[in-house]
Parts: sequence; structure tokens; C-alpha cells
Amino acid sequence: MSTVELLRRIPWLVVACAMGLLAVGLTGIARADELNEGPDLFAKQITWALIALPALVVTLVIPYRTWMSFSHLLFIGSLPLLILVLFMEKRGGARCWLQFGYFDIQPSEIVKLTFILVLAQYLMYRDNTRQLTGLITPMVMTLVPLGLILLEPDLGSALLFVPVVFAMLFTAGLRWQHLACIGLLSVIASPVFWVKMSTEQKSRITALFSQIDGGKNPGGDLWHQHQSKAVLALGGLWGSEFAGQRIDDSEAYRLYASQSDFVFCLIGERWGLIGTAVTLSLYILFLTLGLRIAARTREPFGRLIAVGIVTLWGTQTIINTGMTVGLLPVVGITLPLMSSGGSSLVMTAICLGLLLNVGARPGYEVAGEPFQYQ
Repeated sequence: MSTVELLRRIPWLVVACAMGLLAVGLTGIARADELNEGPDLFAKQITWALIALPALVVTLVIPYRTWMSFSHLLFIGSLPLLILVLFMEKRGGARCWLQFGYFDIQPSEIVKLTFILVLAQYLMYRDNTRQLTGLITPMVMTLVPLGLILLEPDLGSALLFVPVVFAMLFTAGLRWQHLACIGLLSVIASPVFWVKMSTEQKSRITALFSQIDGGKNPGGDLWHQHQSKAVLALGGLWGSEFAGQRIDDSEAYRLYASQSDFVFCLIGERWGLIGTAVTLSLYILFLTLGLRIAARTREPFGRLIAVGIVTLWGTQTIINTGMTVGLLPVVGITLPLMSSGGSSLVMTAICLGLLLNVGARPGYEVAGEPFQYQ
């Protein structure tokens, strides 16, 4: 495919949505710099964006089917990073980052993508997933990285693997009955996972049912959810950018990890309810267009990649925004394209490049429509 033809086929509306979300996120990170008077996170995020751009372009230019033949090697090669990170120094109560001076790398961000690639390669021509015994291999492939990430412990990143594997299995032909059976088994096994969870992870879940709206911050395990809702509410309808700060007390705006996990709160504080509505609308359009790419793609590897990536982003968005308004536990998860963080932004850019790649090369199989069963 020529460069001109590739440029013509790129779904540019998806690119526009991504650029819009990145720009809105940068305004939230800039607000975090103003409120915290800490390091220049805005400049650091710009640096990461400049690094992410060529990564996106390379992933877009190389035909996505090229990754198919060695996706298993990428997945196997990324798993040792999840073991290596367990020997790193704890930061924020968890060992999630490999530290390289100025830059930190979060291995779980890499594994999310390699997992989608290897699962897409495994499922693309199989029909045994329509039998319960055929689900054993995909479940093992899921539980290995999920278990290693829980050891960090990083409950937020671990949770993302579950909806991704189910969405990809369903796309590949998983029966509704089997999906319900797996869901029932998960509910039955949940007490085992609860026992194995750390005290901090348990406290974040129990805090969800002990919230107190309004009044003084109760502190302890309830601090994050109370403060995130309070900061979000400070924006009112129009936000501090147009209406000014409502409170002079700097403590009212203090929020841990505001530039990453709680950047949505800063969007609400700076741009108000209008800003959060625009942000959510952009995400809905962005994810809908991603699903549209998957629906139009007849090549099975590409369709599965698109479904996996969109499910990953959609789950992140739901969990992140849900925890900021007190509907879900605070599990420490970033908002795609908006949160501060180099590993997250670069890997999101690579995933975006793959999605655009699939959209520009929908392809057709000689055998006909994929994933059609009697």
C-alpha cells in the first residue's frame, strides 16, 4: 500500500478524538502543577507525547499482520518484566515500576498489549473455544500475568485482563451459556481471591460501602474517595478557569496522584460539569469508532486486536471515572491518553497505531466471513 493510499484510509476521526483527549488531559496535568507546586509534570508529559508520536507512526506503517508470527515471543518475553519488578523498591505501597533514572517503565502496560496480540493470534482460526475444554488455554494465558500483577500488588491493572479476555473470546465465538458458567464459577471462587488480597486492597473495596458525602474528610481509607468527589464538585458548572476558585484553602484542592489516577477530578475542577461532559462524550465517540473498526474488519486477527484494545480502553475509562465519583473502589488506574505517565501514554499510542492500522487495512479472508458457526 502506498503512503498516499494509507493516509487516505486512516480513520482520521479516531485521530481527532485521541488528540482532543490528549489536549484535555494536558490541561488537567497543568492544573495539577498549579495546585501542587511540585515538579513540572506538564513538560514531562509533553516529552512523553513527543516520544509516543513516532511509536504510533511506526506501529501504523508496519502492516499489523506482521506482528502475528511472533506475538507469542513478545508475550513470553514481557512476562519476566513482571517478575523483575517484584524486586524493585516499593513506591506508594506497590512495586509497579522499573526505574531508569529520569524515566520509569511500568511492565504491566507492556504486558497488556502483548497479551492482546498473543490471544488474538491464538483465537483467530480456532473453533474449540465453543467448548468448555477449549477455554483452558486462554484462561491460563490470562491467569499468569494477572497473578504476577496482583503480587505487586496492582489490583487496577489486574482487573483489566478479565473483560479483555471475555470480549475477545466472545468475538471468537464463545457461547453465552459458557460465559454464564464462567461468571458463576468466578463468583464461587471470589472468597478465595478475597483471602489472598492484601489488607490495603481489601480496605479500598470496603471503603466503597462506608462513604460519607459532604462534611469533613473522614480520613483513613475513606480519604481518597471523599477528597476526589470534593475536588470534582469544586468546579461547579463552569469550573475555576471561568468562575475562579471557590475556596482559598489550598488543602481543599489537595489530592494524591491527581495528575494520574484522578486527572478526571482536575478536569472537573478546572472546566466544570461542562468539561467533564465534553470529556465523556469524546470517550464515547472514540470507543464507538473503535468498535466500528472492529465490526468492519473481516480479517480475524485484526478484528480481535481491535476488540481487545477498545475493551481495554473502555474498561479503564469506566473504572477510572467510576472511582472518582464514588461508584467503584479506588484501585489506582489511569485514564487513557489523559493521565500523566510515560509508560501508559506510549503504550496507548502504540495501541492506537495498531487500531488505526486495522482500520486502514480491513482485509478479507479467502475462506469468507470469520467467526461464523453453525
